[in-house]
Amino acid sequence: MQNSQTDYKEQAPTPLTGAAETDLLQGLSVQFGIPFQTELPAGNLRVDFTKKIPIQYLKKQIMIPLETPDGAFIAVNDPSNFQALDDLRHILGWENAEVVLSTHSAILSAINLAYDQGSGSAEEFIQDMAEESPDSIISEIEETADLLDDTSDAPVIKLVNLMLSRAVKDRASDIHIEPYQSSLSVRYRIDGVLYNALNLPKRIQSSLTSRIKVMAKLNIAEKRLPQDGRINIKIGDRSVDIRVSVIPIAFGERVVMRLLDKTDTTFKLIDLGIDEERSKSFNDLIRSPYGIVLVTGPTGSGKTTTLYAALSTINHPEINIITIEDPIEYQIEGIGQIQVNPKIGLTFASGLRSIVRQDPDVILVGEIRDLETAEIAIQSSLTGHLVFSTLHTNDAASAVTRLIDMGIESFLVTSSVIAIIAQRLVRTLCPECREAYEPDDKSLAKIGIDRDMLKDRKIYRKRGCPACMNTGYRGRTAIFEMMLLDDHLKKLILKTSDANQILRDAVRSGMTTLLQDGTRKVLEGITTIEEVFRVTRI
Repeated sequence: MQNSQTDYKEQAPTPLTGAAETDLLQGLSVQFGIPFQTELPAGNLRVDFTKKIPIQYLKKQIMIPLETPDGAFIAVNDPSNFQALDDLRHILGWENAEVVLSTHSAILSAINLAYDQGSGSAEEFIQDMAEESPDSIISEIEETADLLDDTSDAPVIKLVNLMLSRAVKDRASDIHIEPYQSSLSVRYRIDGVLYNALNLPKRIQSSLTSRIKVMAKLNIAEKRLPQDGRINIKIGDRSVDIRVSVIPIAFGERVVMRLLDKTDTTFKLIDLGIDEERSKSFNDLIRSPYGIVLVTGPTGSGKTTTLYAALSTINHPEINIITIEDPIEYQIEGIGQIQVNPKIGLTFASGLRSIVRQDPDVILVGEIRDLETAEIAIQSSLTGHLVFSTLHTNDAASAVTRLIDMGIESFLVTSSVIAIIAQRLVRTLCPECREAYEPDDKSLAKIGIDRDMLKDRKIYRKRGCPACMNTGYRGRTAIFEMMLLDDHLKKLILKTSDANQILRDAVRSGMTTLLQDGTRKVLEGITTIEEVFRVTRI
Protein backbone atom coordinates (compact mmCIF):
# COMPACT_ATOMS: atom_id res chain seq x y z
CA MET A 1 0.00 0.00 0.00
CA GLN A 2 3.01 2.34 0.30
CA ASN A 3 3.98 1.99 -3.39
CA SER A 4 4.03 5.08 -5.61
CA GLN A 5 0.76 6.04 -7.20
CA THR A 6 2.00 5.20 -10.67
CA ASP A 7 1.86 1.53 -9.59
CA TYR A 8 -1.91 1.81 -9.19
CA LYS A 9 -2.42 3.09 -12.74
CA GLU A 10 -1.19 -0.04 -14.53
CA GLN A 11 -3.40 -1.15 -17.37
CA ALA A 12 -5.85 -3.83 -16.19
CA PRO A 13 -7.25 -6.46 -18.60
CA THR A 14 -10.48 -5.49 -20.35
CA PRO A 15 -13.34 -6.59 -18.06
CA LEU A 16 -16.35 -8.62 -19.11
CA THR A 17 -19.59 -6.65 -19.30
CA GLY A 18 -23.33 -7.22 -19.52
CA ALA A 19 -24.85 -10.71 -19.49
CA ALA A 20 -21.49 -12.50 -19.86
CA GLU A 21 -20.14 -10.89 -16.66
CA THR A 22 -23.39 -11.53 -14.76
CA ASP A 23 -23.39 -15.22 -15.74
CA LEU A 24 -19.73 -15.59 -14.69
CA LEU A 25 -20.29 -13.90 -11.32
CA GLN A 26 -23.37 -16.00 -10.59
CA GLY A 27 -21.26 -19.12 -11.21
CA LEU A 28 -18.44 -17.80 -8.99
CA SER A 29 -21.02 -16.98 -6.32
CA VAL A 30 -22.03 -20.64 -6.16
CA GLN A 31 -18.43 -21.88 -6.37
CA PHE A 32 -17.04 -19.62 -3.59
CA GLY A 33 -20.23 -19.43 -1.50
CA ILE A 34 -20.25 -15.61 -1.71
CA PRO A 35 -23.49 -13.63 -2.27
CA PHE A 36 -23.86 -11.78 -5.60
CA GLN A 37 -25.30 -8.22 -5.73
CA THR A 38 -25.99 -6.51 -9.06
CA GLU A 39 -26.41 -3.13 -7.33
CA LEU A 40 -24.54 -1.56 -4.42
CA PRO A 41 -26.07 0.90 -1.91
CA ALA A 42 -25.65 4.58 -2.82
CA GLY A 43 -27.14 6.37 0.22
CA ASN A 44 -26.21 6.67 3.92
CA LEU A 45 -22.63 5.48 3.35
CA ARG A 46 -19.69 6.16 5.64
CA VAL A 47 -16.71 7.20 3.54
CA ASP A 48 -13.99 7.45 6.20
CA PHE A 49 -11.91 4.88 4.28
CA THR A 50 -11.26 7.45 1.51
CA LYS A 51 -8.68 9.11 3.79
CA LYS A 52 -6.73 5.84 4.16
CA ILE A 53 -7.00 4.11 0.78
CA PRO A 54 -5.97 5.77 -2.52
CA ILE A 55 -8.71 5.68 -5.15
CA GLN A 56 -6.29 4.29 -7.73
CA TYR A 57 -5.68 1.18 -5.60
CA LEU A 58 -9.37 0.33 -5.35
CA LYS A 59 -9.88 0.98 -9.07
CA LYS A 60 -7.00 -1.33 -9.94
CA GLN A 61 -8.18 -4.13 -7.62
CA ILE A 62 -11.91 -3.54 -8.47
CA MET A 63 -13.08 -3.68 -4.87
CA ILE A 64 -14.64 -1.28 -2.38
CA PRO A 65 -15.33 -1.36 1.39
CA LEU A 66 -18.87 -0.20 2.18
CA GLU A 67 -20.24 0.65 5.61
CA THR A 68 -24.00 1.11 5.95
CA PRO A 69 -26.25 1.36 9.04
CA ASP A 70 -26.92 -2.38 8.57
CA GLY A 71 -23.24 -3.35 8.71
CA ALA A 72 -19.94 -3.37 6.82
CA PHE A 73 -18.97 -5.47 3.80
CA ILE A 74 -16.43 -5.49 0.96
CA ALA A 75 -17.62 -5.73 -2.64
CA VAL A 76 -15.19 -7.47 -5.01
CA ASN A 77 -15.23 -8.38 -8.68
CA ASP A 78 -12.64 -11.16 -8.45
CA PRO A 79 -13.13 -13.48 -5.44
CA SER A 80 -9.74 -15.12 -6.04
CA ASN A 81 -7.85 -11.85 -5.37
CA PHE A 82 -7.13 -12.96 -1.79
CA GLN A 83 -3.97 -10.88 -1.22
CA ALA A 84 -5.58 -7.50 -2.00
CA LEU A 85 -8.68 -8.46 0.02
CA ASP A 86 -6.57 -9.39 3.06
CA ASP A 87 -4.55 -6.15 2.75
CA LEU A 88 -7.74 -4.09 2.67
CA ARG A 89 -9.22 -5.90 5.68
CA HIS A 90 -6.00 -5.41 7.66
CA ILE A 91 -5.68 -1.65 6.89
CA LEU A 92 -9.31 -0.96 7.81
CA GLY A 93 -9.46 -3.40 10.73
CA TRP A 94 -12.39 -5.19 9.07
CA GLU A 95 -11.12 -8.70 9.72
CA ASN A 96 -14.60 -10.22 9.93
CA ALA A 97 -16.32 -8.12 7.25
CA GLU A 98 -18.57 -10.03 4.85
CA VAL A 99 -17.54 -10.24 1.18
CA VAL A 100 -19.99 -9.89 -1.71
CA LEU A 101 -19.55 -10.17 -5.47
CA SER A 102 -20.60 -7.34 -7.75
CA THR A 103 -20.15 -6.18 -11.34
CA HIS A 104 -17.19 -4.17 -12.59
CA SER A 105 -19.36 -1.12 -13.42
CA ALA A 106 -21.25 -1.18 -10.09
CA ILE A 107 -18.00 -1.22 -8.08
CA LEU A 108 -16.40 1.58 -10.13
CA SER A 109 -19.54 3.72 -9.75
CA ALA A 110 -19.51 3.14 -5.97
CA ILE A 111 -15.80 4.07 -5.79
CA ASN A 112 -16.39 7.33 -7.69
CA LEU A 113 -19.40 8.19 -5.52
CA ALA A 114 -17.55 7.49 -2.27
CA TYR A 115 -14.50 9.58 -3.16
CA ASP A 116 -16.73 12.38 -4.43
CA GLN A 117 -18.61 12.41 -1.09
CA GLY A 118 -15.39 12.11 0.89
CA SER A 119 -13.51 14.89 -0.91
CA GLY A 120 -13.98 17.34 1.93
CA SER A 121 -15.87 20.60 2.11
CA ALA A 122 -15.09 24.01 0.68
CA GLU A 123 -14.77 25.38 4.22
CA GLU A 124 -11.95 22.93 5.03
CA PHE A 125 -9.94 23.99 1.99
CA ILE A 126 -10.54 27.72 2.61
CA GLN A 127 -9.20 27.37 6.17
CA ASP A 128 -6.02 25.85 4.73
CA MET A 129 -5.57 28.58 2.12
CA ALA A 130 -3.23 31.49 2.65
CA GLU A 131 -2.48 34.14 0.02
CA GLU A 132 -0.69 32.32 -2.77
CA SER A 133 1.04 34.02 -5.66
CA PRO A 134 0.21 32.85 -9.20
CA ASP A 135 3.78 31.56 -9.58
CA SER A 136 3.45 29.22 -6.60
CA ILE A 137 0.15 27.92 -7.97
CA ILE A 138 1.64 27.15 -11.38
CA SER A 139 4.53 25.21 -9.87
CA GLU A 140 2.13 22.90 -8.01
CA ILE A 141 -0.23 22.14 -10.89
CA GLU A 142 0.07 18.90 -12.78
CA GLU A 143 -3.07 18.00 -14.72
CA THR A 144 -4.61 14.58 -14.00
CA ALA A 145 -6.94 12.53 -16.16
CA ASP A 146 -9.63 12.28 -13.49
CA LEU A 147 -10.38 14.97 -10.89
CA LEU A 148 -11.15 12.25 -8.35
CA ASP A 149 -7.62 10.86 -8.87
CA ASP A 150 -6.03 14.26 -8.14
CA THR A 151 -3.98 13.87 -4.97
CA SER A 152 -2.53 17.40 -4.91
CA ASP A 153 -2.28 18.91 -1.45
CA ALA A 154 -2.74 22.51 -2.67
CA PRO A 155 -6.00 23.74 -1.11
CA VAL A 156 -6.87 25.93 -4.13
CA ILE A 157 -6.64 22.90 -6.44
CA LYS A 158 -8.83 20.87 -4.07
CA LEU A 159 -11.34 23.72 -3.92
CA VAL A 160 -11.63 24.02 -7.72
CA ASN A 161 -11.92 20.24 -8.07
CA LEU A 162 -14.67 20.24 -5.42
CA MET A 163 -16.55 23.06 -7.19
CA LEU A 164 -16.43 21.24 -10.52
CA SER A 165 -17.37 17.80 -9.20
CA ARG A 166 -20.25 19.20 -7.11
CA ALA A 167 -21.52 21.14 -10.14
CA VAL A 168 -21.54 18.01 -12.31
CA LYS A 169 -23.20 16.00 -9.54
CA ASP A 170 -25.91 18.69 -9.12
CA ARG A 171 -26.53 18.81 -12.92
CA ALA A 172 -25.40 22.44 -13.16
CA SER A 173 -25.03 23.90 -16.65
CA ASP A 174 -22.99 26.94 -15.54
CA ILE A 175 -20.75 28.02 -12.65
CA HIS A 176 -20.58 31.76 -11.88
CA ILE A 177 -17.69 33.11 -9.78
CA GLU A 178 -18.60 36.71 -8.93
CA PRO A 179 -16.29 39.08 -7.01
CA TYR A 180 -17.77 41.87 -4.90
CA GLN A 181 -16.19 44.53 -2.72
CA SER A 182 -15.62 42.28 0.30
CA SER A 183 -16.74 38.80 -0.76
CA LEU A 184 -16.63 36.19 -3.49
CA SER A 185 -19.84 34.43 -4.53
CA VAL A 186 -20.15 31.11 -6.38
CA ARG A 187 -23.47 30.29 -8.02
CA TYR A 188 -24.64 27.27 -10.02
CA ARG A 189 -27.25 27.42 -12.78
CA ILE A 190 -29.42 24.32 -12.42
CA ASP A 191 -32.33 23.75 -14.79
CA GLY A 192 -32.02 27.33 -16.01
CA VAL A 193 -32.14 29.03 -12.58
CA LEU A 194 -29.18 30.36 -10.57
CA TYR A 195 -28.66 29.11 -6.99
CA ASN A 196 -26.08 30.24 -4.42
CA ALA A 197 -23.53 27.45 -3.91
CA LEU A 198 -20.66 28.99 -1.91
CA ASN A 199 -19.72 32.29 -0.27
CA LEU A 200 -15.93 32.54 -0.19
CA PRO A 201 -13.57 35.02 1.50
CA LYS A 202 -12.24 37.79 -0.73
CA ARG A 203 -8.59 36.86 -0.01
CA ILE A 204 -8.74 33.66 -2.09
CA GLN A 205 -10.07 35.41 -5.20
CA SER A 206 -6.68 35.78 -6.92
CA SER A 207 -5.63 32.17 -6.27
CA LEU A 208 -8.97 30.74 -7.39
CA THR A 209 -9.08 32.75 -10.62
CA SER A 210 -5.44 31.93 -11.43
CA ARG A 211 -6.05 28.20 -10.98
CA ILE A 212 -9.00 28.26 -13.38
CA LYS A 213 -7.09 30.39 -15.91
CA VAL A 214 -4.16 27.95 -15.85
CA MET A 215 -6.52 24.99 -16.41
CA ALA A 216 -8.07 26.86 -19.37
CA LYS A 217 -4.61 27.79 -20.73
CA LEU A 218 -5.28 31.52 -20.38
CA ASN A 219 -2.82 34.31 -19.59
CA ILE A 220 -2.89 34.72 -15.80
CA ALA A 221 -0.92 37.98 -15.99
CA GLU A 222 -3.58 39.65 -18.17
CA LYS A 223 -6.29 41.01 -15.90
CA ARG A 224 -7.51 43.97 -17.96
CA LEU A 225 -9.00 42.22 -21.00
CA PRO A 226 -11.71 39.55 -21.44
CA GLN A 227 -10.41 36.04 -22.16
CA ASP A 228 -12.03 32.80 -23.36
CA GLY A 229 -10.71 29.28 -22.93
CA ARG A 230 -11.65 25.64 -22.66
CA ILE A 231 -11.07 22.85 -20.13
CA ASN A 232 -11.58 19.10 -20.68
CA ILE A 233 -11.92 17.06 -17.50
CA LYS A 234 -13.07 13.67 -16.30
CA ILE A 235 -15.01 13.18 -13.07
CA GLY A 236 -15.30 9.48 -12.41
CA ASP A 237 -16.87 7.94 -15.51
CA ARG A 238 -18.13 11.28 -16.88
CA SER A 239 -16.34 13.36 -19.49
CA VAL A 240 -17.06 17.10 -19.22
CA ASP A 241 -16.13 19.93 -21.59
CA ILE A 242 -15.99 23.36 -19.91
CA ARG A 243 -16.07 26.69 -21.75
CA VAL A 244 -14.45 29.41 -19.63
CA SER A 245 -15.14 33.14 -19.94
CA VAL A 246 -13.22 35.67 -17.85
CA ILE A 247 -14.06 39.39 -17.86
CA PRO A 248 -12.65 42.26 -15.74
CA ILE A 249 -15.20 44.08 -13.55
CA ALA A 250 -14.92 46.69 -10.81
CA PHE A 251 -13.88 44.28 -8.03
CA GLY A 252 -11.71 41.79 -9.93
CA GLU A 253 -12.23 39.16 -12.62
CA ARG A 254 -15.62 37.53 -13.08
CA VAL A 255 -15.50 33.92 -14.26
CA VAL A 256 -18.33 31.96 -15.89
CA MET A 257 -17.87 28.29 -16.80
CA ARG A 258 -20.34 26.54 -19.11
CA LEU A 259 -20.39 22.77 -18.47
CA LEU A 260 -21.17 20.35 -21.30
CA ASP A 261 -21.44 16.72 -20.21
CA LYS A 262 -20.19 14.69 -23.17
CA THR A 263 -20.88 11.32 -21.54
CA ASP A 264 -24.43 11.07 -22.92
CA THR A 265 -24.64 12.91 -26.23
CA THR A 266 -27.40 10.90 -27.90
CA PHE A 267 -29.92 13.34 -29.32
CA LYS A 268 -33.39 11.96 -30.06
CA LEU A 269 -36.51 13.77 -31.24
CA ILE A 270 -38.62 11.81 -28.75
CA ASP A 271 -36.70 13.45 -25.87
CA LEU A 272 -37.46 17.02 -26.98
CA GLY A 273 -41.03 17.22 -25.69
CA ILE A 274 -42.84 17.62 -29.05
CA ASP A 275 -46.33 16.13 -29.07
CA GLU A 276 -47.11 13.25 -31.45
CA GLU A 277 -48.96 15.31 -34.07
CA ARG A 278 -46.27 17.98 -34.44
CA SER A 279 -43.55 15.34 -34.21
CA LYS A 280 -44.79 13.94 -37.54
CA SER A 281 -44.68 17.43 -39.09
CA PHE A 282 -41.17 17.97 -37.71
CA ASN A 283 -40.00 14.63 -39.14
CA ASP A 284 -41.33 15.63 -42.55
CA LEU A 285 -39.64 19.04 -42.32
CA ILE A 286 -36.16 17.71 -41.57
CA ARG A 287 -36.41 15.36 -44.54
CA SER A 288 -37.28 18.14 -47.01
CA PRO A 289 -35.02 18.17 -50.09
CA TYR A 290 -34.38 21.92 -49.78
CA GLY A 291 -35.42 25.05 -47.88
CA ILE A 292 -34.58 26.73 -44.58
CA VAL A 293 -35.79 25.59 -41.15
CA LEU A 294 -35.23 28.26 -38.50
CA VAL A 295 -35.25 27.66 -34.73
CA THR A 296 -35.71 30.80 -32.63
CA GLY A 297 -35.56 31.67 -28.96
CA PRO A 298 -33.34 33.42 -26.40
CA THR A 299 -29.89 32.17 -25.36
CA GLY A 300 -30.14 28.91 -23.41
CA SER A 301 -33.55 27.89 -24.76
CA GLY A 302 -32.31 24.61 -26.26
CA LYS A 303 -32.12 25.66 -29.93
CA THR A 304 -28.82 23.84 -30.57
CA THR A 305 -30.08 20.65 -28.90
CA THR A 306 -33.17 20.66 -31.14
CA LEU A 307 -31.01 21.06 -34.25
CA TYR A 308 -28.59 18.32 -33.11
CA ALA A 309 -31.57 16.00 -32.57
CA ALA A 310 -32.76 16.79 -36.11
CA LEU A 311 -29.31 16.12 -37.59
CA SER A 312 -28.89 12.89 -35.60
CA THR A 313 -32.25 11.67 -36.91
CA ILE A 314 -31.36 12.18 -40.60
CA ASN A 315 -27.66 11.30 -40.22
CA HIS A 316 -27.08 8.44 -42.69
CA PRO A 317 -24.07 7.50 -44.86
CA GLU A 318 -25.91 8.52 -48.04
CA ILE A 319 -26.39 12.12 -46.80
CA ASN A 320 -23.55 14.66 -46.58
CA ILE A 321 -24.10 16.92 -43.55
CA ILE A 322 -21.77 19.85 -42.77
CA THR A 323 -22.15 22.36 -39.93
CA ILE A 324 -20.52 25.68 -39.07
CA GLU A 325 -20.86 26.57 -35.40
CA ASP A 326 -19.60 28.97 -32.74
CA PRO A 327 -18.59 27.00 -30.77
CA ILE A 328 -18.96 23.29 -31.59
CA GLU A 329 -20.79 22.07 -28.49
CA TYR A 330 -20.95 18.33 -29.21
CA GLN A 331 -19.14 16.17 -31.74
CA ILE A 332 -21.49 13.97 -33.78
CA GLU A 333 -20.09 10.94 -35.59
CA GLY A 334 -20.51 11.11 -39.37
CA ILE A 335 -21.02 14.90 -39.56
CA GLY A 336 -18.41 17.45 -40.67
CA GLN A 337 -18.31 20.28 -38.12
CA ILE A 338 -16.48 23.60 -38.62
CA GLN A 339 -15.54 25.92 -35.75
CA VAL A 340 -15.93 29.66 -36.46
CA ASN A 341 -12.68 31.58 -35.92
CA PRO A 342 -13.03 35.34 -36.66
CA LYS A 343 -9.34 35.96 -35.79
CA ILE A 344 -8.28 34.23 -39.02
CA GLY A 345 -11.26 35.39 -41.06
CA LEU A 346 -13.36 32.22 -40.70
CA THR A 347 -16.81 33.70 -40.12
CA PHE A 348 -20.27 32.17 -40.64
CA ALA A 349 -20.46 33.88 -44.04
CA SER A 350 -16.99 32.88 -45.32
CA GLY A 351 -17.33 29.34 -43.95
CA LEU A 352 -20.76 28.95 -45.51
CA ARG A 353 -19.38 29.91 -48.92
CA SER A 354 -16.79 27.12 -48.65
CA ILE A 355 -19.33 24.59 -47.35
CA VAL A 356 -21.47 24.99 -50.47
CA ARG A 357 -18.49 23.83 -52.56
CA GLN A 358 -18.22 20.64 -50.45
CA ASP A 359 -21.28 19.05 -52.12
CA PRO A 360 -23.49 19.03 -48.99
CA ASP A 361 -27.07 17.79 -48.77
CA VAL A 362 -27.76 19.38 -45.38
CA ILE A 363 -26.11 22.48 -43.88
CA LEU A 364 -26.35 23.72 -40.30
CA VAL A 365 -25.45 27.37 -39.72
CA GLY A 366 -25.06 27.97 -35.98
CA GLU A 367 -26.68 31.41 -36.13
CA ILE A 368 -27.76 33.93 -38.76
CA ARG A 369 -26.19 37.11 -37.38
CA ASP A 370 -25.98 39.43 -40.38
CA LEU A 371 -27.26 40.12 -43.88
CA GLU A 372 -24.34 38.40 -45.63
CA THR A 373 -24.88 35.10 -43.77
CA ALA A 374 -28.65 35.30 -44.36
CA GLU A 375 -28.18 35.90 -48.10
CA ILE A 376 -25.79 32.94 -48.53
CA ALA A 377 -28.09 30.66 -46.48
CA ILE A 378 -31.05 31.63 -48.68
CA GLN A 379 -29.06 31.12 -51.90
CA SER A 380 -27.96 27.70 -50.60
CA SER A 381 -31.57 26.68 -49.94
CA LEU A 382 -32.67 27.90 -53.38
CA THR A 383 -29.96 25.78 -55.05
CA GLY A 384 -31.17 22.50 -53.56
CA HIS A 385 -29.78 22.35 -50.00
CA LEU A 386 -31.66 21.87 -46.74
CA VAL A 387 -30.43 24.55 -44.32
CA PHE A 388 -30.93 24.59 -40.54
CA SER A 389 -30.15 27.71 -38.54
CA THR A 390 -31.10 29.78 -35.48
CA LEU A 391 -32.24 33.34 -34.83
CA HIS A 392 -32.66 35.32 -31.62
CA THR A 393 -36.34 36.36 -31.67
CA ASN A 394 -39.18 36.06 -29.17
CA ASP A 395 -41.55 33.99 -31.28
CA ALA A 396 -41.88 32.36 -34.70
CA ALA A 397 -43.66 35.27 -36.40
CA SER A 398 -40.98 37.76 -35.28
CA ALA A 399 -38.34 35.78 -37.21
CA VAL A 400 -39.92 36.90 -40.50
CA THR A 401 -39.78 40.55 -39.39
CA ARG A 402 -36.14 40.09 -38.29
CA LEU A 403 -35.06 38.70 -41.68
CA ILE A 404 -36.77 41.51 -43.56
CA ASP A 405 -35.24 44.09 -41.17
CA MET A 406 -31.82 42.62 -41.99
CA GLY A 407 -32.41 43.50 -45.63
CA ILE A 408 -33.76 40.24 -47.08
CA GLU A 409 -36.50 40.78 -49.67
CA SER A 410 -39.87 39.35 -48.62
CA PHE A 411 -40.13 37.25 -51.82
CA LEU A 412 -36.81 35.55 -50.90
CA VAL A 413 -38.12 34.78 -47.40
CA THR A 414 -41.29 33.16 -48.76
CA SER A 415 -39.42 31.17 -51.42
CA SER A 416 -36.74 29.78 -49.07
CA VAL A 417 -38.06 29.49 -45.49
CA ILE A 418 -40.30 26.43 -45.04
CA ALA A 419 -40.80 26.53 -41.26
CA ILE A 420 -39.94 28.56 -38.15
CA ILE A 421 -39.88 26.92 -34.73
CA ALA A 422 -39.85 28.98 -31.52
CA GLN A 423 -39.03 27.24 -28.25
CA ARG A 424 -38.43 27.73 -24.52
CA LEU A 425 -37.28 25.39 -21.76
CA VAL A 426 -39.51 24.79 -18.74
CA ARG A 427 -38.47 22.96 -15.60
CA THR A 428 -40.22 19.63 -15.09
CA LEU A 429 -41.77 18.74 -11.74
CA CYS A 430 -39.90 16.30 -9.52
CA PRO A 431 -41.87 13.01 -9.72
CA GLU A 432 -40.87 12.16 -6.15
CA CYS A 433 -42.54 15.12 -4.43
CA ARG A 434 -44.99 16.91 -6.76
CA GLU A 435 -48.44 17.39 -5.26
CA ALA A 436 -51.87 17.91 -6.79
CA TYR A 437 -53.85 21.01 -5.86
CA GLU A 438 -56.79 23.20 -6.92
CA PRO A 439 -55.48 26.44 -8.50
CA ASP A 440 -57.54 29.62 -8.27
CA ASP A 441 -59.40 31.01 -11.27
CA LYS A 442 -56.92 33.86 -11.75
CA SER A 443 -53.98 31.46 -12.11
CA LEU A 444 -55.93 29.29 -14.54
CA ALA A 445 -56.99 32.27 -16.65
CA LYS A 446 -53.38 33.44 -16.79
CA ILE A 447 -52.42 30.55 -19.07
CA GLY A 448 -55.81 29.99 -20.71
CA ILE A 449 -57.25 27.05 -18.73
CA ASP A 450 -60.94 26.91 -17.86
CA ARG A 451 -62.60 24.56 -15.35
CA ASP A 452 -64.04 22.34 -18.10
CA MET A 453 -60.51 21.39 -19.18
CA LEU A 454 -59.81 19.99 -15.69
CA LYS A 455 -62.28 17.10 -15.91
CA ASP A 456 -60.43 13.86 -15.06
CA ARG A 457 -57.18 15.84 -14.86
CA LYS A 458 -54.99 17.07 -12.01
CA ILE A 459 -52.77 20.13 -11.84
CA TYR A 460 -49.59 19.77 -9.82
CA ARG A 461 -47.34 22.19 -7.99
CA LYS A 462 -43.76 21.96 -6.72
CA ARG A 463 -42.94 20.90 -3.19
CA GLY A 464 -39.27 19.99 -2.66
CA CYS A 465 -37.34 16.94 -1.48
CA PRO A 466 -33.71 15.72 -1.31
CA ALA A 467 -34.03 14.15 -4.78
CA CYS A 468 -34.55 17.58 -6.37
CA MET A 469 -32.37 19.59 -3.92
CA ASN A 470 -35.59 20.99 -2.43
CA THR A 471 -36.37 22.98 -5.59
CA GLY A 472 -39.44 20.95 -6.58
CA TYR A 473 -38.10 20.55 -10.12
CA ARG A 474 -35.82 18.01 -11.75
CA GLY A 475 -34.75 18.37 -15.37
CA ARG A 476 -36.24 20.42 -18.19
CA THR A 477 -38.37 19.93 -21.29
CA ALA A 478 -39.17 22.22 -24.21
CA ILE A 479 -42.37 23.95 -25.26
CA PHE A 480 -42.70 24.66 -28.97
CA GLU A 481 -44.40 26.94 -31.48
CA MET A 482 -44.12 25.52 -35.01
CA MET A 483 -45.10 27.88 -37.84
CA LEU A 484 -45.25 26.19 -41.24
CA LEU A 485 -45.17 28.67 -44.12
CA ASP A 486 -48.19 27.59 -46.17
CA ASP A 487 -49.48 29.47 -49.25
CA HIS A 488 -51.74 31.73 -47.17
CA LEU A 489 -48.90 32.87 -44.88
CA LYS A 490 -46.56 33.38 -47.83
CA LYS A 491 -49.08 35.71 -49.51
CA LEU A 492 -49.46 37.62 -46.23
CA ILE A 493 -45.67 38.00 -45.80
CA LEU A 494 -45.42 39.43 -49.34
CA LYS A 495 -47.88 42.15 -48.24
CA THR A 496 -46.66 42.89 -44.69
CA SER A 497 -43.90 42.09 -42.20
CA ASP A 498 -46.08 42.90 -39.16
CA ALA A 499 -45.30 40.10 -36.68
CA ASN A 500 -48.63 40.47 -34.84
CA GLN A 501 -50.66 40.02 -38.00
CA ILE A 502 -48.54 37.06 -39.11
CA LEU A 503 -49.02 35.48 -35.66
CA ARG A 504 -52.82 35.95 -35.75
CA ASP A 505 -53.10 34.34 -39.19
CA ALA A 506 -50.78 31.46 -38.19
CA VAL A 507 -52.96 30.73 -35.14
CA ARG A 508 -56.09 30.78 -37.35
CA SER A 509 -54.33 28.25 -39.57
CA GLY A 510 -53.95 25.91 -36.58
CA MET A 511 -50.54 26.83 -35.10
CA THR A 512 -50.12 25.99 -31.41
CA THR A 513 -48.45 28.89 -29.58
CA LEU A 514 -45.77 28.61 -26.88
CA LEU A 515 -48.37 29.37 -24.20
CA GLN A 516 -50.80 26.75 -25.53
CA ASP A 517 -48.08 24.10 -25.62
CA GLY A 518 -47.09 25.06 -22.07
CA THR A 519 -50.74 24.74 -21.01
CA ARG A 520 -50.82 21.22 -22.44
CA LYS A 521 -47.77 20.26 -20.38
CA VAL A 522 -49.40 21.74 -17.23
CA LEU A 523 -52.52 19.61 -17.83
CA GLU A 524 -50.31 16.55 -18.31
CA GLY A 525 -48.65 17.14 -14.92
CA ILE A 526 -45.22 17.77 -16.46
CA THR A 527 -44.70 21.34 -15.22
CA THR A 528 -46.40 24.13 -13.27
CA ILE A 529 -48.50 27.18 -14.17
CA GLU A 530 -45.83 29.46 -12.68
CA GLU A 531 -43.08 27.89 -14.77
CA VAL A 532 -44.94 28.30 -18.06
CA PHE A 533 -45.80 31.89 -17.19
CA ARG A 534 -42.14 32.56 -16.28
CA VAL A 535 -40.73 31.51 -19.67
CA THR A 536 -43.52 32.81 -21.92
CA ARG A 537 -43.71 36.18 -20.10
CA ILE A 538 -47.26 36.92 -21.18
